[in-house]
Amino acid sequence: MTHSAHRVFNFSAGPAVLPEPVLEQAQAELLDWKGSGMSVMEVSHRGSDFVELAAHSEATLRELLGISDDYYVLFLAGGATLQFASVPLNLAAAGATVDYLLTGSWGQKAAAEAARYATVNIVADGAGSHFTEIPAPESWKLSEHAAYLHYTPNETIVGVEFHSVPDVSTAPLVADMSSTILSRPIDVDRFGVIYAGAQKNIGAAGIAVLIVRKDLTGNARKETPGVIDYATMATNDSMWNTPPTFSWYISALVFDWIRDQGGLAALGERNRRKAEKLYAAIDDSAFYSNPVRLDCRSWMNVPFTLADDSLDKVFLQRAAAAGLTNLKGHRLVGGMRASLYNAMPEAGVDALIAFMEEFERTQG
Repeated sequence: MTHSAHRVFNFSAGPAVLPEPVLEQAQAELLDWKGSGMSVMEVSHRGSDFVELAAHSEATLRELLGISDDYYVLFLAGGATLQFASVPLNLAAAGATVDYLLTGSWGQKAAAEAARYATVNIVADGAGSHFTEIPAPESWKLSEHAAYLHYTPNETIVGVEFHSVPDVSTAPLVADMSSTILSRPIDVDRFGVIYAGAQKNIGAAGIAVLIVRKDLTGNARKETPGVIDYATMATNDSMWNTPPTFSWYISALVFDWIRDQGGLAALGERNRRKAEKLYAAIDDSAFYSNPVRLDCRSWMNVPFTLADDSLDKVFLQRAAAAGLTNLKGHRLVGGMRASLYNAMPEAGVDALIAFMEEFERTQG
């Protein structure tokens, strides 16, 4: 993966780094998309060119993830956060109980939103460990007749990640995969619903990808708005309303880029290698530390702290001057955080490690 000399290494948790070939193609096509004399942002979403792009993007995503015909693939406005409400409105009848597993802030927010529409049962809560580990499955308190079980495979703030799919309940499994989708192969058939905001591994902010098993659609509550009714959106090919066309276009380019990189198996190996390098640099140091239990450390989001937090500001300033940007940790936990999404080249991780070693040598 190449990296232009004038580009920084952007470690933002989202909106995040995009592949340079995608940005270059979007730049080249901005004023004249497909010989139309117009930008993709200016054409009708119902015109043949955009309909063809939409179909191509879905076909490519299905190929990458191995999505069967048992599932709809939808491209929806509102990002992943809107799905916090969409999921219970589509999958849970009024008064139903829904199970939520909390391993970080995004799971907490999803559960709080779901509580507006259903009775939420918290099956386990990692807050006691400050979300530095995943509660043991044998401790989970599952409902007997839950409409679904929701979890967040990767929590971006503290950097906790599931490295296998929970197999503890017969209820449909719902996953917010915003920060881990397309980072490695997954078995879609294990899930009832997968949703993901685009701005980490898919593309530009403003759109969400939803993969929903067809038998779970068609039962939305009467009060569910059409734009978040899965059956309505599926019947209309995600175009019951005007979709975020530019975000959808960027997503289509990213899917093509992932395919050209060798698909998810190749990217998964690269992502594993990037994360292992950075964790090794942290663990081999007396100056840096990571609080997350070894077996649930995230490949995508690596938080770390300095032995002397009074040096945080200096670290960030010097890192930025070296072309290593957006390393400040989330305000809830402080310290640093390096997000290593698909488009972060391995050279970026190498450059960060070299900087960290030099900073420790001079400041440690």
